[in-house]
Amino acid sequence: MLNSHEIDGMNLVAGHFTAFKNQDSSSGKGNFYGYGANTEAGGITFLGTDLFTQSPVGGALYASELGDSWHQYYANLHLKQSGVLLDANLYRTQDTGKALAGAIDTTAFSLSGKYTVDAHAFTLAYQKINGDTPFVFVGGDSIYLANSIKYADFNGAHERSWQARYDLDLSIFGIPGLTFMTRYVMGSQIDGTHAPKGGAYNPFDESAGEYVPEQGDGGRHWERDIDLHYIVQSGAAKGLSLQLSHVSHRANTAQAGDDIDRVYVVVQYPLNFGHL
Repeated sequence: MLNSHEIDGMNLVAGHFTAFKNQDSSSGKGNFYGYGANTEAGGITFLGTDLFTQSPVGGALYASELGDSWHQYYANLHLKQSGVLLDANLYRTQDTGKALAGAIDTTAFSLSGKYTVDAHAFTLAYQKINGDTPFVFVGGDSIYLANSIKYADFNGAHERSWQARYDLDLSIFGIPGLTFMTRYVMGSQIDGTHAPKGGAYNPFDESAGEYVPEQGDGGRHWERDIDLHYIVQSGAAKGLSLQLSHVSHRANTAQAGDDIDRVYVVVQYPLNFGHL
């Protein structure tokens, strides 16, 4: 992997990876696990740039290939100004070569706006997937779409989703380092019945004697997240991060997701060994 800052206001990145380690694994292998589609491809190659990194208006352009599976292109445009953050993300994905993950032809985009006033922040976001298959990616947390959150990515075929989010900095109440966040995302209009037959999202079921799409028609779901996060500000435990999160997800049969209620406790403590 190469990362260059030689040009002012630009960050150039290029890389090639021949093995992949998923978030629930301790070993790296050559098989790349993505959203619903696994492939023993030769590797991932990517090239891109972050633009106008020292300006209120910024952006990014990236291109990547998962060998004999798909080409994927990414673009971002954002504006940060006076408590306002506007952010737009776009992905274009098409199968390539032997199409080991099946036929893929999708466009995914998200638009979000965040307004911050004093200790409060309000966010609204919209996300849309255009294509007969879900938006595909490698890994469990590697995409820049506004509604890809704690549990769900809201990336089903033809899915449309909305998000409302609220953040609060509790230092305004005399507790520096403590923050609160809650958000709700609702997705609908999922239709996976037109996914190419024989592909990763519409495989042949030998027991049923027919093709069975991963997602049906009329899929919908929602997710609600609640976070409380505290960072110790001073003393021997300075920098210690404690996060408590509650996640709820509900889905109908056509969406094919799980109904869950989970509690996450995350503890992080920085170890400073000085300048090595």
